[in-house]
Amino acid sequence: MIIDVLERAERYGILSPYFSEAFAFLRREDLSELPDGQYEINEQKIFATIVHKQGISADDAKLEAHDNYIDIQFVLEGTESMGWKPRGEFTACCEKPEQFDDVFFYDDVPSSWNTVHSGAFAIFFPEDAHMPLISEGSIHKVIVKVAV
Repeated sequence: MIIDVLERAERYGILSPYFSEAFAFLRREDLSELPDGQYEINEQKIFATIVHKQGISADDAKLEAHDNYIDIQFVLEGTESMGWKPRGEFTACCEKPEQFDDVFFYDDVPSSWNTVHSGAFAIFFPEDAHMPLISEGSIHKVIVKVAV
């Protein structure tokens, strides 16, 4: 897991051949005006989802993880707490909903919490389970999925 601000995103380009394109999308001048929905950036190798959501409590959320994609979760407006736990530390079995291709949910609690403010992002790799959208306020964010 990585937490940083968009101004320093170039330093992470070495971690994936797709990160440059993903961060270029996040630097779009019109990003905050784009309507909610999914945006294809590079076929199914990189795509983004823009959402406005009311934050939820940790009691109403589950840890999630992905096998085939890295998540870059960029907060446009609001403040979001994101829980984290290494997938290797789970003792309970996961839930794999049929309607989602690449998500696993865990009934467990995060080992740590991180606050991500407007203008910052968190990167979650397949070994990182994460609990996003924890907030008392509304959140405007972009989730970029980058193929492993």
